[in-house]
Amino acid sequence: MKDNDKVALVTGGGRDIGRACTLELARRGYKIALTYHASADPANAAVKDIEAAGGEAIALQADLTDAAQVQQMVSDVIARFDKIDCLVHVSGGLLKRVKIAEMPLDHWKAVMDVNLTSLFMVCNAVIPHMPTGSSIVTFSSQAARDGGGGGAIAYAASKGAVMTFTRGLAKELGPDIRVNSVCPGMISTTFHDTFTVDQVRANVAASTCLKREGSADEVAKLVGYLASDEASYMTGNCVDINGGLLFS
Repeated sequence: MKDNDKVALVTGGGRDIGRACTLELARRGYKIALTYHASADPANAAVKDIEAAGGEAIALQADLTDAAQVQQMVSDVIARFDKIDCLVHVSGGLLKRVKIAEMPLDHWKAVMDVNLTSLFMVCNAVIPHMPTGSSIVTFSSQAARDGGGGGAIAYAASKGAVMTFTRGLAKELGPDIRVNSVCPGMISTTFHDTFTVDQVRANVAASTCLKREGSADEVAKLVGYLASDEASYMTGNCVDINGGLLFS
């Protein structure tokens, strides 16, 4: 329990990697505020799990592509905890696979909003409440490195922008606040259950050095490290976690 005086905000913290991050940070002693969009039951279950282990947590519903809801969400966190020492922005998504020649402008804008604009708005609202020594962990993707799979060009482009945003923000906020990004590869989550067919998943897993998919808990442990003072000389980094599928 190293950080029991600190507060972490995890967006998209109710399920999959986001849930694993909330539990890992709670295990490290953070008080937790997590957001969800539609997954109320898993989010509330995560809160109960944290409280059952002796921690403190709240779950807040918010559409993070809506500026007013972002501002209200942050106000609610500050009203409860007074500050935010750590922001982990997991929220995002592919939405659906669409090739560029068939892509309507609305889809492009929606993907950029959910992955990039939401990150900007959350950071814009949270940073004024972060004390010196705080940290931000963003979520990019292996798709930002290799362009993504079929029909994922909007997603890959948005996650590439997250990498650049992370580096720029690290320069802007240093030395007071550290900013790093996590770039997951094939992680066993509902994301791939929804968007990646079984044969492709098997082929990708077999192509990694470790011959398997990763787990949400493995990603969360990396996030916990980057968020903590253990990573005190790391900022502006985009850290791969892909089983050795791609070296950068």
